[in-house]
Parts: sequence; structure tokens; C-alpha cells
Amino acid sequence: MKIPLGVSKRHIHLTKEVYQKLFNDKSFEVRNYLKQPGEFASTDTVDIKWNNKVLERVRIVGPFRNYNQVEVSRRDAEYLGIKPVIRKSGEIKESHPIILCGPDAEVLIDEGLIVAKRHIHIDSMSALNNDLKEGDSIYISKDEIKLFDAYVKVIDPSFIELHIDDEEAELYKLSQGDIIEVSKV
Repeated sequence: MKIPLGVSKRHIHLTKEVYQKLFNDKSFEVRNYLKQPGEFASTDTVDIKWNNKVLERVRIVGPFRNYNQVEVSRRDAEYLGIKPVIRKSGEIKESHPIILCGPDAEVLIDEGLIVAKRHIHIDSMSALNNDLKEGDSIYISKDEIKLFDAYVKVIDPSFIELHIDDEEAELYKLSQGDIIEVSKV
């Protein structure tokens, strides 16, 4: 199966409660919609800090979630002095804490900083048609060269796409929109 590549930069998913602490009474606004249905980059950014190091203007991605998650690259984590955990999105239990700095407050989240594991987004019908299911391991290739493995994330609705971070894109010489090949492990 051939699908497009989505390259992800560091970003944050927040609960409504933490957002309100950081931004007081400000409304959560859309800057632009993303390819995944219902998801958007907000107009808001926050700084994240640890060990007296700061990554500035990290974009908040909506809509609100029921957990706080900060997705960074390995390079970002190293800069902050953090040994990152590589996790599936949403699997934040016992991940690293981080301080979020907004215009109205600083908030320490007790867990939530991760390096997101490579994954494809796919809807249930397309997954079924391609003999894939949630959590399956897959190989990713380009120009018939096997690059790395990833996992399957089945969500309805979905825009079918592989997600990797910008550091991985650099490492494998891939760009946003490149067409890659998916095959089962």
C-alpha cells in the first residue's frame, strides 16, 4: 500500500483545564486545520522548559484532549536534558514531567513528555481492506528500500498517512508529502 508522509514538528495536546490555566479566559482558536479530521493547529503556543532550558513557541494542537501530551524529537529532549520515552500517542503513564509556560501561568504537568512512535493513521475500512489492524507492526519503504518499522493506528475517520517527526525525516531524507510503501512485518 502506498501512502503519503506527514512530518510532525514538536507540539502539545492539552486538556481544557490546563489550557485555561495557561491562557486564563482566552478562547481556543483555530489557526489552520490539519489533514486528520477534526484536528487543528491553534493560534496559541507555549514555551516548554526543564533544567533551565527552554523550547519556545511550541504549537498547541486541538481539539482538547483528556490528557496532556508534549511531543518532541530526541534532539529536543536531549537539549532539555531529558532521557525521552518513545511511546504511542496517548500512552503517557510514567513519562517525563515538563513545565509549560503560558502568558498567564506556568504549569508543571507530572507526566506527558514523549517522543511519538512512528505510526500510520488509517480508517477501519481501509485497514480491513489492507489486512491491517490496530497496533500491527509494519515496514516502511521508499523506492524499494526498507527504512524502518512503524505501527498502525486505526481511527474513524482518518486521512491515511504515515507520521514521523522532523528529526526522523531529516535522518531518512524524507519530506512532507513523499509517497512511501507500507507492508506488514
